[in-house]
Amino acid sequence: MSRPERLSARQFLDLVTDPGTFAGIPHRERRPAPDGPLGWQGYDASRARAAERTGERESVVVGTARVGGTAAVLIAFEFGYLGGSLGERTGDRLEAAYAHARAHRLPVVPLIATGGSRMQEGMLALTQLQRVARQSALTREARLPQVAVVRDPTTGGGWATLGAGADVILALPGAQVGFAGSRVRPPDADPAAYTAEAQLAAGAADAVVPPAELRDCLGLWLRLLTRPAPEPAEPPAALGRTGLPGTGWVAVQHARDPRRPRAGAYLDAYFTRRAALVGDRCGGADPDGMLCGFGERDGRTVAFAAQTGTATRPAGFRTAARLIRLADRLGIPVLTLVDTPGAANDAEAERQGAGAAIADLFGVLAAARTPVTTLVIGEGGSGGALALAAPGNTWATPDSYFSVIAPEPAAAILKRPPEAAEATADHLRIRPQDLVELGVIRGIVTAAP
Repeated sequence: MSRPERLSARQFLDLVTDPGTFAGIPHRERRPAPDGPLGWQGYDASRARAAERTGERESVVVGTARVGGTAAVLIAFEFGYLGGSLGERTGDRLEAAYAHARAHRLPVVPLIATGGSRMQEGMLALTQLQRVARQSALTREARLPQVAVVRDPTTGGGWATLGAGADVILALPGAQVGFAGSRVRPPDADPAAYTAEAQLAAGAADAVVPPAELRDCLGLWLRLLTRPAPEPAEPPAALGRTGLPGTGWVAVQHARDPRRPRAGAYLDAYFTRRAALVGDRCGGADPDGMLCGFGERDGRTVAFAAQTGTATRPAGFRTAARLIRLADRLGIPVLTLVDTPGAANDAEAERQGAGAAIADLFGVLAAARTPVTTLVIGEGGSGGALALAAPGNTWATPDSYFSVIAPEPAAAILKRPPEAAEATADHLRIRPQDLVELGVIRGIVTAAP
């Protein structure tokens, strides 16, 4: 894949912002010592050439603008100015941008293209990463979203702070993205691992977005993440069978019916638009087993985490926990859809920390301050399903079941013959109506009128 076109900071701002809305943010401009704090011979000349070439006085341009109608603080890196490197004056501008965002309650959007810290300023340049981390942390505490766009290249400390530390990460196709730049990697390193696409596959980015679609995508994310609401999400209407099962085994058969509507159908019916949150930020993703993101419904935002009917992988549980933490911080209600035969229990899942991932999700749901609504839409298999269920606000569709364990392994554990699975399903009382009677769920949803 060819590298994306390297636009200047101003060109990239024009690409993503609403026309005529960008305005710079005032900031303190320190007077640099001759050839910088280290007295690096030729540094002043290098800066002068960079300024003449780019028209900028530093490696970042900061300001406010609207993106798809939503106001935000934007930080645009100018790679033509000493490789978009971070120095003391860069840190001054970044600090001013974050402070302005908190003062005016605006989301922060870093548009990153950097090779890392500026060598001509030595450790003073590297410590700017601590300033950035502090400002990002204060912004998170202020419950303001940060949405990063990683351009080509995004490496070093810029990736490890402004990029990878953002709540949502969008990347340009083919962009070089990684902690190690091309000049410092091991000689046998696979260059494909340092791409936007590889970061998406590893759960370290949320989407790879072509430049022509970036303004719309970024605008959608900013709109979704800046609309807190105290009211819980309503459970979706049932899309499948409307009749209740006569026996526990019939409930299991209905839930396992391959024709039954799955999470994608429920999300399509529930939201007018939605954007996906992908990956656990720990090197894993479960895109086939757990769908996470934020969506629009009746003019407000609802976050969602939805199982798809497969055994959920550890990365899926961690991604759901990441989603709920973000929604909780931003004050956005959450909808979860339960549909899994259970957590993945193969050897690789154990090596990936299945128990710790499930425990973390249980804890995140238990501690959530934002309202969480759950709908069981298919199989509710054991702790892998319960970890995604809202205590006290879980509902079920008529073609679902919820059980401490599936009937077949339950019969095996009880040393019953395989044919006893049907009777065991009744003993477990797993039908939706049983769950209501037991007080496990609040009610059974019906089809939309």
